[in-house]
Formats: sequence, C-alpha cells, structure tokens
Amino acid sequence: MVKQSFDQFSDSLYVTAVQVATVWTSPDSARDIDRLGVTVPADVKQWINELTYEQNLALCDENRVQSQLLYGQPVIITDTKEDWAHVVIPDQPSKKDERGYPGWVPRAQLLEVDKEDWQSEHTTAVISKKAWLETEAGQREIELSYLTMLPVVEVGDTRVEVKTPHGNRFLQSDEVTVFPSAKGLEKGNGKAIVEAVEAYTGLDYFWGGMSAYGYDCSGLAYAAHKANGYQIARDAGDQAKAGVDVPFNELKPGDLLFFAYEEGKGRLHHVGIYYGNGKMLHSPQTGKGIEIIDLAGTIYEKELCAAKRYWLDTEGT
Repeated sequence: MVKQSFDQFSDSLYVTAVQVATVWTSPDSARDIDRLGVTVPADVKQWINELTYEQNLALCDENRVQSQLLYGQPVIITDTKEDWAHVVIPDQPSKKDERGYPGWVPRAQLLEVDKEDWQSEHTTAVISKKAWLETEAGQREIELSYLTMLPVVEVGDTRVEVKTPHGNRFLQSDEVTVFPSAKGLEKGNGKAIVEAVEAYTGLDYFWGGMSAYGYDCSGLAYAAHKANGYQIARDAGDQAKAGVDVPFNELKPGDLLFFAYEEGKGRLHHVGIYYGNGKMLHSPQTGKGIEIIDLAGTIYEKELCAAKRYWLDTEGT
C-alpha cells in the first residue's frame, strides 16, 4: 500500500482480529460448511481444504463472498445486524462505495482499538508466505498471511515487536520488512511486481481470496502491487479503468492484462499479470492453481481486451 493513513477514521477504529476475515455479501451468505471461516479464531486453511469443488464454486456462482481482510487491517463499520457488521475497507478501492470495498463480516472477527495508540512511525509487512505471531516468550499464536501489516513498537535483533488487536506481540525479523508508515513500502518496478507473487504458482484459486491461503485473479494483481507500494482497486473491472494504457506490442513484465467475453468485445471477466516473453502469471478459476502460461493459442489470446500499467518506469525494468 502507498501509506498507512487513518484520516477518515474516528478516534476509535476497528481492525481485523483473525488471521483472515472473509467479507460476505450478506449476513445470510455463510453456510454451515463455512463455519471455520466465520469463527474466532478462524482457520481459513482448513476451511478451504474441506470445501468440495461444488461448495467452493458456489461462493462465486451464488454471490456469497466479496473479498477478504488480513489480521490488523482497519475497517469502517457502517451498520450492524445481530452478530454481523457491515464494513467498508478503505485500502481496497471500489466503485461499489467511494469509502472502500463494502461487505459483511462477523462482529466477533473485529476488535476496537484506539486510533492514536494504533498509529506508529513504522509499519511491518509480512514478506514470507506465512509468519507466526509470537508471544514475548516465543509461543506461536496466530499464523499470518503474506502482506499482513501491523504497527511497529520496536525492532530487535531477531524479532520485531508489533501492536496487534490482542496486545503487543512479535514477528521474526527475517519474515517481515519494516517501512515508514507515512511513506509506505518502497515502489518497485514491473519485474518486482511479478516476483512478488511468482512464488505462489500452484496455489489454488479462491473466489474473493486476498491471502496466501488463496487468491482470485484480481486479488493476486492487487497483492502484487501492494507488495510494491501501489494501491490499486480491488476488482478487475475497476483495475481496468485506471492505470496507464499499454499497447499490446509494448507490454513489459508487471503490466496487467484484461480479458472479456466475445473475443474481447463483451463483459470483462479476468485479469492476469504479464510475465514477459508472451507469458502470463494469473489465478485462473476455481479448481485450478496459479500458473504461468503462454498466451499464444489460448482462449486468453482471443479475449485480451486491454493492458494497464501502474508501476513506475524505474531502473531495472
């Protein structure tokens, strides 16, 4: 993300209090089989593993899931209904709400923190696939996803002390990066955008996924840019409306490729990351994993409708 900003929050704010909180379309969207995704603590890995292909596909086809939140990620609560909170996510831009991406989250998966106390001069971001949040004594408590961001208390020799909704905890130094909160992560070039998510090749697609337990197509594009200091829209349709237009004969690694039905003339339905040499890195669909493919001779070659660039033209591109 570009920077940590809390200007639009009141004196208190709510942050995600589980490893990954799924953002649902309505309070009635979660099924009995989704219990591990809506409880406290949540076990997203086990939840996803237990879903059949049909149950997984229904999250999309039945319009059940919208997006996801990572541990410590701030939200604005706009409404409540019994055990559920309607939120908007400021750092996931969307045409659905100018304040941020909207949806419903179990209230128990959010905790209130003091805005002034939550802010810190530096922020830490998880840069390994997963990282364990530890107590001062070294006991593992919560497995965090790639790109989970938390305020820094102190940087030690081997661990970083961070603020969490459950009090101060620790992360291993070699699994995180620390950056100035006001400045944000250093901006990377197109190659760095590819490298940020290349290691997730093989990870199963997950509709609405925004974590290292599963990404959807636009979630993968969002994460690749977030890791390099760029905040882009959450959904592919919104991503295609911003950035800089790139002619297909001038593509560079890190550019986003967009695809539409009816050989590129219909409704936009997919986004991938240009890998270079005519290849694309993308999270295709339920039942398949993140992959790197040659575009030539595929349905994607026929459906390619636009290319956008969000990264800066820096050295080493």
